[in-house]
Amino acid sequence: MDLLSQIRTGGILYVLLLIAVTMHEFGHAYVADKLGDRLPRIDGRVTVNPLAHMDTMGTVILPILTIALSMGSGFPMVFGWGKPVEILLDNPRTRRRVDILSTLGGVSMNLAVALVSAVLLVVFEIAGLRDFSEVAVTSIYINCVLFVINMIPVPPLDGSVFLKYYTPIGAETLALISRWGIVILLVLINVPLTSRIIMLAVKLLSSLYLRLAGFILGFF
Repeated sequence: MDLLSQIRTGGILYVLLLIAVTMHEFGHAYVADKLGDRLPRIDGRVTVNPLAHMDTMGTVILPILTIALSMGSGFPMVFGWGKPVEILLDNPRTRRRVDILSTLGGVSMNLAVALVSAVLLVVFEIAGLRDFSEVAVTSIYINCVLFVINMIPVPPLDGSVFLKYYTPIGAETLALISRWGIVILLVLINVPLTSRIIMLAVKLLSSLYLRLAGFILGFF
């Protein structure tokens, strides 16, 4: 790829990641707000404005660095996260419900964005806009990656809510795991066995959206 093509591809990857991360955090905030938790709205997180959800390291520095370093390899990559949405959970009667549903709201939003991307893929294919079709496919993959990785039951990932409420792990043990959560995640995505499992899950999930797009295209 020449320099201009690399910049173009990197910019598209970054924008798609920014959309995915923004909608993920908005999903957390929106569900918590609808369930009566006041803090997300007070913090200004019930919005699709990316600035409200950006984390300096996770949404700016690391993604740009990852994209820049991977461009020359011919296999561009993108990775990042948003600023966590804080919730009060001050009502003992609804605490568990709000915590679980607001947590799942983030990954559910990524599935929704992937679905919208699949619909746009159909539109672009019908219109013969192949470059835009590639962007839609990339969006599907990025959102599927975020869904799969966030469902890993390791704090601070969203899947850790299942450890918290559906396993006998105590609060102290969970806090200990949380301190090493990023290290554990890095190990999981770099160990061949777990890496293959993660990529297989991403492939299977993304293939559902691509098959849906193909099924719809079959009517045209």
